[in-house]
Amino acid sequence: MQRSNAPIVAVVGGGVCSAQEATAAEAVGRRLAEAGAILICGGLGGVMAAACRGARSAGGLTIGVLPGFHASEANPYVDIPIVTGMGEARNVVIVRTAWAVIAVGGEFGTLSEIAFALKLGRPVVGLETWELAKAGRPSDAIIKAKTPDEAVRLALDGVKT
Repeated sequence: MQRSNAPIVAVVGGGVCSAQEATAAEAVGRRLAEAGAILICGGLGGVMAAACRGARSAGGLTIGVLPGFHASEANPYVDIPIVTGMGEARNVVIVRTAWAVIAVGGEFGTLSEIAFALKLGRPVVGLETWELAKAGRPSDAIIKAKTPDEAVRLALDGVKT
């Protein structure tokens, strides 16, 4: 496969996550790799490590955009660590690089990635993640998925339009 044409999909979520979120993230990573996509994430633990582990298990390429100053901070499944020293500001780099975003669970950092992605016009697919509302009215800006397979399909469909 020619990697230069491969879609780049961000998987975002908490650095600490539940076993259910880790299982979902690992399946998302595996499915992305099987589809020929490149996975980009924040490079640390939790959802990020699980997604990278899944992608690696299927021969995929993983990129970790790290908040700190040392490549050694990356989880062991990151192929390409990008050291930024930018803290949470790296979230913009992750979603600007991605063609689509899949959010699995997550906390406020994940919410910031979702917001940046939506502002940049990136499709955002959510698995048990944040729901948005404005003035008390629900927003459908986050595309809801029920399974990892559906999340990957929806994300990749979004980058083909």
